[in-house]
Amino acid sequence: MQRLSHYASTQLGIQLSQAQLSILKEYEHELLAGNRKINLTAIRDPELIWIKHFLDSLTCLLVMRVSNMERVVDVGTGAGFPGIPIKILCPSIRLTLVESIKKKADFCSYLVNKLGLGGVEVILGRAEEIGQSTEHREQYDWAVARAVAILPVLAEYLLPLVKIGGAMLAMKGESATVEARDSENAMRILGGHLRRLVPVTLPHVVDERFLVVIDKVAATPNGFPRRIGVPCKKPL
Repeated sequence: MQRLSHYASTQLGIQLSQAQLSILKEYEHELLAGNRKINLTAIRDPELIWIKHFLDSLTCLLVMRVSNMERVVDVGTGAGFPGIPIKILCPSIRLTLVESIKKKADFCSYLVNKLGLGGVEVILGRAEEIGQSTEHREQYDWAVARAVAILPVLAEYLLPLVKIGGAMLAMKGESATVEARDSENAMRILGGHLRRLVPVTLPHVVDERFLVVIDKVAATPNGFPRRIGVPCKKPL
């Protein structure tokens, strides 16, 4: 915990309180316990959970905290990443977690209650469905995702959820630059514009990591996202 606290302070400019560290410690406990029942994450080592899940999720605040983040949606959240660590650090946000696998969505619902996090909605469903719902379409300041799909597909999942003036954030590896180039057509069609790629480093992690930030500059046409499965099969 102290290593994460030190890195968050020196590299991210984030001061973690003892209360927040305690909640993250309980999160770790529940994640390890849940992993014994269902496959939530391939990472089983507690130290790596703190680095590759908690700290990695908090890097999103490098770009998110400089603008309005009243409503945030995390698509394909899995066991709650990056949405729940962001919520722990920013308790005032209204967070929506979207997950298509019932066991993982159920875990997120349990976890939200266990950690006492208010203002969190967990939705069992697909991004293609949520993006066509009037309750969620173009309602969010930020749409975020980690390790869900290639960027042209991810743009079709996320941009329909973002209001004009908001942004989507994709957490990507070394392929980020190539994927951003390959997403130019998708961004143009969906009302997005690439703002920047932010390199991220984590302690003891040699892989390249980037935050890809795409601004929502125009309304997404009504035909997007397309029906379930089509974005993956036929990327824009």
